[in-house]
Amino acid sequence: MNVAIYLPLLLALPLTLTAGWLAARGTPGLIARGLTGSAFVAAVSSTWSLVLLALTLLDDLPPLSALDDHPTLELPEPVPGPVALIAALLLAWGAVRLVRDIHLRTSTHRRLRAAGTPQDGLVVADWSAPLAVAVPGRPGHLLVTSGILRLLDTDERRVLFAHEHAHLAHRHHRLVALTGAAAALNPLLIPVRTTVAYLVERWADEDAAAVVGDRELTAKAVARAALATVGPGPKAALGMHGGAVVNRVRALIAPSPEPRRGRLLGPSLLVAGCLGATAVATAEFVALARAWL
Repeated sequence: MNVAIYLPLLLALPLTLTAGWLAARGTPGLIARGLTGSAFVAAVSSTWSLVLLALTLLDDLPPLSALDDHPTLELPEPVPGPVALIAALLLAWGAVRLVRDIHLRTSTHRRLRAAGTPQDGLVVADWSAPLAVAVPGRPGHLLVTSGILRLLDTDERRVLFAHEHAHLAHRHHRLVALTGAAAALNPLLIPVRTTVAYLVERWADEDAAAVVGDRELTAKAVARAALATVGPGPKAALGMHGGAVVNRVRALIAPSPEPRRGRLLGPSLLVAGCLGATAVATAEFVALARAWL
């Protein structure tokens, strides 16, 4: 088994290094989808490589172990034992991380849905914390608090509802969940997960600006919600999750970005590289297994 089996483990690096550059220069929806698909393929490919590497440990178990010293057989050597063992440990670690990620998301959604019964797709909770979130489901609904409603004026509330409705309409939770799972399986993809979380907020910002017809008003609503969520406590009003707010406000003040599909050339080449390396590694493993069996 040659270098092809190791390539998928490293091809996530170019995606990680370029994710921020792509996010700053492309249409949020287009780049978010492209990065999510690329991260998913990279994670599956790297996991499959770990599976193939870990399976080579089987040659140390009977009856295959008896063939190692057979005087008349010249069997191809699999990967070194320590490499296969490390692959097995990484595979187990990734499985644990994935289960934790899924559990956290499902338990969070369960708690949000338990906050109240939607009326016309909306739950208003009498909480002082400024919170607004799109709760996925069939059907999904919006959860807002009295704290965020008191904070924003009538026009800014229109921005709020348009922003959260965009999350539901475009099923942003699926993109975030897929990149979260990809990062759990391959930690090199954690920056991609962060970038996609930022991009879906930018995507919802652009939709909200289009609905209300005022980019400056949208920027003002985003900035006001950011000021309200400084310090400890919930930061889910208009997607306020950290320092990316400044970049979002700047993007809203600037003209609306133009779609440029050429920006996805790099991720597309990475996907092709992952699939090609995975196919070669799988073929080599099958040839190795036939020789041993």
